[in-house]
Amino acid sequence: MIQVVDPSPLNWLFVLYNTMEEPIRSDPDGHIVPSLATEASWFNPHTLEVQLRKGVTFHDGAPFTAKNVKESFDELQRWTAPHPPGTWLNFDKGAKCKVLDDYTVHFTFPSPDGLAIGKMRAFHIGNQLFWSQLGFGYARNGSGEGHW
Repeated sequence: MIQVVDPSPLNWLFVLYNTMEEPIRSDPDGHIVPSLATEASWFNPHTLEVQLRKGVTFHDGAPFTAKNVKESFDELQRWTAPHPPGTWLNFDKGAKCKVLDDYTVHFTFPSPDGLAIGKMRAFHIGNQLFWSQLGFGYARNGSGEGHW
């Protein structure tokens, strides 16, 4: 359990980027690079296939699999605005995530989304323990929004 005592309204962002990982990150030059993903490619104009890194474990020792990606996606899709810094980072409300196997997921969008791979940079993956007990505050507040 991390107890944050920094009163800055941006402390959640610093904690988040130092405790959670994303499928895609950006390098110092702004290029997208795989992180929890090993590859992301368009299966068709509406479907992004993401291959996930094997052998990753969470802080509590739980293995990272496609189920964690789906659970994180489904949780964030419940929110009206999962990304306070910019709604352009949000996936379309009609988007879906499907687990194909332990290390492959398909993200299906209602219309082509040229920013989808870049949005993965702000798609934070939590483990089952995180979502069931703490979340981004909604286990306590009923929502992950509005209490920052």
